[in-house]
Amino acid sequence: MTGHPLAEVFGFPPDNLSTEAERYRNNTLCPYHNKVPSCTKDKANNPLGVCSIHDGDTLAITCPIRFRQDWSIIEGAARFFFAPQTSWTSLQEIRLNDAQGQSAGNIDFVLVAYDDHGQVIDFGSLEVQAVYISGNVRRPFEHYMADRAGRKNMVWTTTHVRPDYLSSSRKRLVPQMIYKGRILKAWGKRQVVALHEAFYSTLPQLPTVEPAQADIAWLIYGLDLDRTTNCYSLAHRQTIYTLFQPALDTITTPTPSGLNEFIEQLQQKLDKKLDGGFPPDAPSLADVVIG
Repeated sequence: MTGHPLAEVFGFPPDNLSTEAERYRNNTLCPYHNKVPSCTKDKANNPLGVCSIHDGDTLAITCPIRFRQDWSIIEGAARFFFAPQTSWTSLQEIRLNDAQGQSAGNIDFVLVAYDDHGQVIDFGSLEVQAVYISGNVRRPFEHYMADRAGRKNMVWTTTHVRPDYLSSSRKRLVPQMIYKGRILKAWGKRQVVALHEAFYSTLPQLPTVEPAQADIAWLIYGLDLDRTTNCYSLAHRQTIYTLFQPALDTITTPTPSGLNEFIEQLQQKLDKKLDGGFPPDAPSLADVVIG
């Protein structure tokens, strides 16, 4: 489907017009364990039912609810947090406060281990990171929804829709690691981050450790197309184990460009300003009146 920006609409590829797929679309339902049966992305009364988009030859998961298929993320997190045979459950959207009582944000999932009396004995956090979209994805979504049979293989050139990994890491992933992650690290609690493989590939290479020493487990998932059912399935690709601070330092430390390249840019700007007859913003020594 070259040119079609939408990979999944209400849980199904756009060219899947099966009875099941159309039932989900007609009723704006979410197949991936949303808090309510309906999709609520963007607007509850007019949801943007796009789960993932095409990005060239790859896909990008754009809705965090998409990661809930089969609850494999919960199972993977529990294996990292707890010993076998531990009694545990998961709790959603748990507020985390700092020492001043100010909110550091909500944790997507807290996995809680408990004893025979139902008392909490341990816990760990699970954050799910989808990717922001650059461009107006609602326009192709509504265009497709208006005539699904006729536009199942549409070529969309009106607006450019693509994943914005840079904003997703800087505005979402990094702040969560700084604010929520540091509180959890101070408490000595382990953390899990679930990411799509395309998102993880845009991060710098993280220094890894053995699972027993790790503070964070990065659960990396992809989407595999079953051509028989014409549906994508969430598939675990790998788990990366890291320490908290080295991972945070690696993600937040930019790789500097060449100094000479920056000086050349300054020189070009200066040459253009001087050639145009405009004086520099700041006076030179010759402009300073002494006396």
